[in-house]
Amino acid sequence: MMMGISKEGGGGGGGGGRKQGGGASPCAACKLLRRRCARECVFAPYFPADEPLKFASVHKVFGASNVNKMLQDLPEHQRGDAVSSMVYEANARVRDPIYGCVGAISSLQQQIDTLRTQLAISQAEVVHLRMRQAMSNSGSGITSSEEDDVSPPPPPPPPSHHDDHHNHRHHHQTRFLFSMDMVMDQSTTWGSGHCGYAI
Repeated sequence: MMMGISKEGGGGGGGGGRKQGGGASPCAACKLLRRRCARECVFAPYFPADEPLKFASVHKVFGASNVNKMLQDLPEHQRGDAVSSMVYEANARVRDPIYGCVGAISSLQQQIDTLRTQLAISQAEVVHLRMRQAMSNSGSGITSSEEDDVSPPPPPPPPSHHDDHHNHRHHHQTRFLFSMDMVMDQSTTWGSGHCGYAI
């Protein structure tokens, strides 16, 4: 009798194990839709049973039939990216029912524009500082060179041989004219006296 009870207990345990092993756990989509999850379920690879909110938001925004159609129309290697995109857009639509992901994109675009403006201002300040530094270096170089170029004026050139000859000739002519004047004066004086004596 004990063996029979033990056998029944063993048989019941084995039956329970087979039931659990034979019936696969439904994915989050089939569980939400309350349908049997087939082996070839298109939702199962992307909506596991331990992430029920993932499919709930997608189903609320797009609808299960539309999601099913989109996944079947895509190649299998693109379905994962499509599901990620739909989940992102659905969560954004839940947070912001009016703008959805457009609001998030607009906010990010505003941040990009603000950062670009700040970057342009910083670049302009860098250029301004570089120009001031270049002008400062150029000004100090010009001052030092000007100081080096300052020198006393050159002495006057020595008189040339032509100038000496001209001055000597002018002096000789002056002496000759002065001698002629003296001779003329003496002749006049002597002539005047001699004529008076004759009379």
